[in-house]
Amino acid sequence: MPLETSPAAPAPVRQIANAIAGWVDRLGAVWVEGQVTQVTRRTGMATVFMTLRDAVADISVTVTCARSLYDSLDAPLVEGASIVVHAKPSYYPTRGTISLQAREIRMVGLGELLARLERRRQLLAAEGLFERHLKRPLPFLPTRVGLVTAPNSAAERDVLENARRRWPAVRFEVAYAAMQGTRSCAEVMEALARLDRHPEVDVIVVARGGGSVEDLLPFSDEALVRAVAATRTPVVSAIGHEPDQPLLDLVADVRASTPTDAAKLVVPDVTDELRGVASARERLRASVAARITREQAGLDALRSRPALADPRSLVDARVEEVASLRDRARRTLGHRLDRAADDIGHQRARARALSPLATLQRGYAVLQDPDGHVLTSVAGVAAGSTVSVRVADGRVHATTTGVEADPVDTGTHTPAENDGGNDG
Repeated sequence: MPLETSPAAPAPVRQIANAIAGWVDRLGAVWVEGQVTQVTRRTGMATVFMTLRDAVADISVTVTCARSLYDSLDAPLVEGASIVVHAKPSYYPTRGTISLQAREIRMVGLGELLARLERRRQLLAAEGLFERHLKRPLPFLPTRVGLVTAPNSAAERDVLENARRRWPAVRFEVAYAAMQGTRSCAEVMEALARLDRHPEVDVIVVARGGGSVEDLLPFSDEALVRAVAATRTPVVSAIGHEPDQPLLDLVADVRASTPTDAAKLVVPDVTDELRGVASARERLRASVAARITREQAGLDALRSRPALADPRSLVDARVEEVASLRDRARRTLGHRLDRAADDIGHQRARARALSPLATLQRGYAVLQDPDGHVLTSVAGVAAGSTVSVRVADGRVHATTTGVEADPVDTGTHTPAENDGGNDG
């Protein structure tokens, strides 16, 4: 029966809640088909909680079942599996929620959701989108870090705070997008494209906190996977927790287990870097000091040698050698000059001995006629002829008084005797 209420006589909340509970209870047990997106099995509790998602619409409902029913299943119930549940709808007035109390669970093989994701993964892997050689290295210290995440989310705080704690000067370019729901894929691709065009963004982080398989479905969308593969900027995937692995993790250049881990991957730790710089400086200083010590030892060894200890010793030895060579040169030159002077004297004496003037100085004379011809015979000279007598210091002009020829030479007269026979 419908409740009769009016502004003057409103029904209390408990009455409405109890009425809703009655209406739901009258629905009876129903068979429901859906995909398991979350399973919560707490230790010590006799009830297992599940979330059953509609295969088409974005609608979910909570399902509870006894632990004995859950454990009696032939195959373990995993997230993403498709099942058919015979359950009784129940409304809890105290919490204002509706859930299904499962009485029977039937598995429908591999869940359609996981099968579809597996087929998609195999297709993209066959195209080579997940190849290792396509992975780009992250920059050591990016100029600016791009971040795609939901506004005011825990993932955003984790990335920003941890990155700035590691490197306080890091700069971020944040592009907000819905990280779940039907608009998530399109908004994430738009944010990726905007950050990829930014000239200062050197690395892009796509971050989202944990969630069910249903919540993480947009990050396995084929369009998003291809968009990440086409970016020119390295992409870090930080979706969910360590067990979660959407297809975005496979195509990204680096996979981070959590948003906090992504912050550690994109920027170095300033403390570690300063420690490394100090260590490198100490090693460099020690290397330079060792090099200087080694070179100084070499210099000391060279300076200890006699030639470098007193360089003038080499000069002094050479000075003595040069002086000795100079003296030898002078003596040799003097000897050669003396011998040359003697040779010149001898040649001069021989020349003088052969000179006609020297012959004249020994008492000889040259008789010439008025024409200047030398008279070598009495023939052609008559008494009273004018002649010229050439002596050592001049000429004597004379007139012959007579001519007397020498007897035939028998070889017994000396030249002096023959000369004495000339009569002037």
